[in-house]
Amino acid sequence: MCGVLLFITLGVPTHATQETRQALENARNKHEQTKDELSTQETSINGMKAEKDSLVGQLSNLNMQLTEVGETLEEIEGQIDSKEREINTTEGELAEAIRVQEAQYAAMKKRVQFIYEKQGFLMMDMLFGSRSFADFLNQNHYVEQLSAYDRRMLDMYIDNGEKIEAKKVQLEKDMELLTEYRGRQEAEQDRVSGLVSQTSGSIRDYEGQIASAEEIADQISERIRQEEADIKALEEKLAEEIRLSELARRSTWRNISDVHFADGDRSLLANIIFCEAGAEPYDGKLAVGAVVINRVRSGVYPDTVVGVIYQAHQFEPVATGRLALALAENRANADCYRAADEAMSGYTNVGNCVYFRTPVPGLSGIRIGGHVFY
Repeated sequence: MCGVLLFITLGVPTHATQETRQALENARNKHEQTKDELSTQETSINGMKAEKDSLVGQLSNLNMQLTEVGETLEEIEGQIDSKEREINTTEGELAEAIRVQEAQYAAMKKRVQFIYEKQGFLMMDMLFGSRSFADFLNQNHYVEQLSAYDRRMLDMYIDNGEKIEAKKVQLEKDMELLTEYRGRQEAEQDRVSGLVSQTSGSIRDYEGQIASAEEIADQISERIRQEEADIKALEEKLAEEIRLSELARRSTWRNISDVHFADGDRSLLANIIFCEAGAEPYDGKLAVGAVVINRVRSGVYPDTVVGVIYQAHQFEPVATGRLALALAENRANADCYRAADEAMSGYTNVGNCVYFRTPVPGLSGIRIGGHVFY
């Protein structure tokens, strides 16, 4: 099928370039859709980057919290070590106080026991050893003072021991509270550490998603660049078709009697008809042959059947190799050869049309079978 759309009628304004116009419009619409796709992708990327930046800020705060918790734990450990030393010291003091208390009690007990056991002897000794009754009273008072002193000292040691014991109890309570506090801080450390790991993982996920999205955006951008190149090419093609259309409109067409056919033209024309319209009714085959001969007659195209059929970018079967295969096997049937003979005789059922294709919206022309001729 012919790759370019152009409808040329002598003396009539051309309807050419319909296919190229449609292709250009489609390319521009597709280009706008691709730009919208890129915009959507960039919006998505920006959203992911914003989420990532937010997570980075959260991670920074979490790391600060983790540092603070770590510092608090270090401080608690220091306090616990200090408390343990205090408790050890207090336990030593308590042991010493108990030892002194027990020693004082033992000494006092011995003195009391001695006094009671020797009470009679002591009383006689103090009585007969005293120079006077007053001296006797003084010595008796001394014994009473000694007993009172022993009692005061014992009470003092007991009181001191109780204070040390109370201090130890308080230190142990403090140690218990510190241990509990340390446990809470360690739990907080584990929690924040877990959040740090989770947030770091989320950041890595976003980085991966952003990288993938940016790769897709790059691919879309490349598509945009390619589409822009395609649009430019279509615009150039449209301009060329308009130029050729106008040139063909003003050109002089040769009579069929002035056309020289070379050996092999009949077979070549029959086989291009077979490739382009083999499944079409006879009128469709004849119309394709007429288009080729119309080009040969026009002053815009090559003036030979070979030149027209093998002109670059015109007939698809030439580019795909189907024509070469058809020629090699001479696939053209009797109807294809009959259509070629009629077209080469100058008969046309499509007027001066020089292009054809499958129908597309907005395309006007002569409809024969599955083709529209222009």
